[in-house]
Amino acid sequence: MTKEQKYNHSDKMVSLIADDYRLIQVMSRFGIPMGFGDKSVAEVCTDAGVDTDTFLTVVNFMIDGFNNFNASSEVSIESLLLFLRQSHVYFLEYCLPAIRRKLLDSIKMKSSDVSFLILKLFDEYVQEVTTHMNYEDETVFKYVSSILDGKTSGNYRITTYSDHHEQVGSKLKELKNIIIKYCPPDANTNLLNAALYDIYRCEEELESHCRLEDCLLVPAIMKLEEQNNSDKN
Repeated sequence: MTKEQKYNHSDKMVSLIADDYRLIQVMSRFGIPMGFGDKSVAEVCTDAGVDTDTFLTVVNFMIDGFNNFNASSEVSIESLLLFLRQSHVYFLEYCLPAIRRKLLDSIKMKSSDVSFLILKLFDEYVQEVTTHMNYEDETVFKYVSSILDGKTSGNYRITTYSDHHEQVGSKLKELKNIIIKYCPPDANTNLLNAALYDIYRCEEELESHCRLEDCLLVPAIMKLEEQNNSDKN
């Protein structure tokens, strides 16, 4: 763990939420339900069958803005995979579709060329994110599961995966600029602003998601790969 982590096992879970509402999403992706009263983080995680150290590593990693982080932190890869898979569900089945509905309602898809361009860029961005996350689900996470089972998977290595994280965002930057500079005059301003706010928030969450994978998942799997190679030799 980090030397000066903000939260630990004995802190009350409700205090974490009170300090930073974003941790509601972290809890949800670990499968931790509300209604835990005044129980500690350790008690709530135990009740939900979640590895407490992994939960706290993710929480402190996100809260600190990725500072003060020790890459040697021990995590349960199984718990981390659960978190990452549920994050994909959140983005692909809830967050991005909700933004698209707001965009549709705000610009009403009238004759404005800008309206069609806004939706086109957003759909292209969603396709990029979907392709990336499908790759993770079908290739990376399956590889991780095989490593956990002590199996090898051809010449694939987890460092190959980290190379895919460089550019899922150029279209989103272009989309934000178009909305800000060329907002259709007949748009529902309040709703479009709400959609734009959600786009910024989603972008931050996706960047956090990718950095968490790079800083937590990749080092943990690299360590397993080394162990498997040592056992073979």
